[in-house]
Amino acid sequence: MSKPTSLTYKTTNWADYNAALKRRGSLTIWFDPEMNWDAEPSGKRGRSRTFSDAAIQTCLTMKVLFGMALRQTTGFVESLLRLTGLDWV
Repeated sequence: MSKPTSLTYKTTNWADYNAALKRRGSLTIWFDPEMNWDAEPSGKRGRSRTFSDAAIQTCLTMKVLFGMALRQTTGFVESLLRLTGLDWV
């Protein structure tokens, strides 16, 4: 039995192909400056929470999206916040 011939694709427009590859690697993350990063006091006994539910959900979403460990995610989010100039850390 003979092997089927494989199809070959020729790129004819290298400028568009290169631009598409660059766009594919682009990443935009937007933090709402109005978001409350710190947890509100609960009024209950015991240690108060440090971060809001929205902050925790943001970090866990980044963790799942990029497949990182929790400590890596913490460092990643801290560096993103420093880059954006937000003093939430």
